[in-house]
Order: sequence, then structure tokens, then C-alpha cells
Amino acid sequence: MNLICFEEFSKNKSSLIPLLQKIQEQYGFLPVDEMQKVSEYLEIPLSKVYGVATFYSQFRFRALGKFAISICHGTSCHVNGSVDIAQIFKDEFEIDEGGITPDGLVSLERVACLGCCSISPVIQINDKIYGYLTRKKVDKLIKKIKAGDL
Repeated sequence: MNLICFEEFSKNKSSLIPLLQKIQEQYGFLPVDEMQKVSEYLEIPLSKVYGVATFYSQFRFRALGKFAISICHGTSCHVNGSVDIAQIFKDEFEIDEGGITPDGLVSLERVACLGCCSISPVIQINDKIYGYLTRKKVDKLIKKIKAGDL
């Protein structure tokens, strides 16, 4: 894994978010030791770095699975079965929302809204949206995930 070159960023507070984005791009999340390095480089308290990172929903503090599944629980999805869909994934992979399988294959998270209400219920797996979900469609997705060919 390549190390992040902090020197390509100016040593002022305006570099904080771009640095955090670069770290997350590199690791897939924000490791505490990397946030400490940012704190030292920008000469700002770690609490400020953490405060900014927790304010923005784009930042994560744990690794995601190879297949990062986000289950929409917005109103439309909720009314159309997202709770049942979430339960299928939880049961199948034996993880709760916010969890990751021991082998790192799947992570599962609950999101407020994916903005795809017209095709609800929806999930996002990595960068792809899957809509109009039914039990049959979810079972097919699970088979593909387990086969590693999604």
C-alpha cells in the first residue's frame, strides 16, 4: 500500500477535508493513526480532525466488506419492505447492520435514503443501485455475492 504524501497538501486548515478524503480513498476508511498524522501535519488537535470527520457522512471509521451493502430505510423503502430485506441479509450473512463478516466479504449498513424512491425498495452494493427488490431478487443477489461475481 502506498503511503500518502502529506507534502502535496498545504499546511493549513483548508487541507483537512482533502487529506481525509485521500486517506479514505487509500484505506477505504479513516484509521485513527492516520488521523493522528493529519493532526500533527496540520498542527491542529486530533479532536478537531475527528470532529470534522464525524460531521460529514462521507467519512467512515471502519473497513467495508468486499461487497458493501447499504440498505435504504427511507419512508418509501420502509413501506415497501426494506425491513424484511435487511433481515434476509442479516440472517444470510450472520451480521447486523453496521457489521462485517469475519472473512471481510460483506458489510451491511443502514442508510436513511438513497434517493431512489421511485424504484423502492432499494439497496446499494458498492456503487450500484438495485431496485424493485423482492425476495427472489435478493436471493439471486446473495448467490452472486457468495460466488464473487456481482
